Amino acid sequence: MGTWDTGPFDNDTAADFAGDLDEAAEDERAGLLRDALARAAGTTGYLEADVADTAVAAAALVAAQCRGGEPTDPVYGPEEPLPDLTPLRGLALDALDRVVSEPSELLELWAGAEGAPWRTGVERIRLSLVSGAA
Repeated sequence: MGTWDTGPFDNDTAADFAGDLDEAAEDERAGLLRDALARAAGTTGYLEADVADTAVAAAALVAAQCRGGEPTDPVYGPEEPLPDLTPLRGLALDALDRVVSEPSELLELWAGAEGAPWRTGVERIRLSLVSGAA
């Protein structure tokens, strides 16, 4: 997996997920996001980094539609319009909570001082989700 920065789309897995969203039919995009969030949220054992990276990206897309949410990456994020994702807020929160809970490969990869910017970014996404729909 290639990672070049700490943002939700700053890795190959999330960038590929954005491409998958763009290639999907408009009426299938919300389902792809729901599935990505549910897969992470429902993992009870070791959470692999690729599943976690996809969940963080999906949660960022949901959060972008919430009050105070940050826009998604214009370069590596999806280019095609997305439907109203605010009904997925609860699932996105569950997925993020799972990503930052042991056992999680992504949490291990971003451990220590060098991972502080990534953890801060995930917390910003979480706060946008908690703040509610716009």
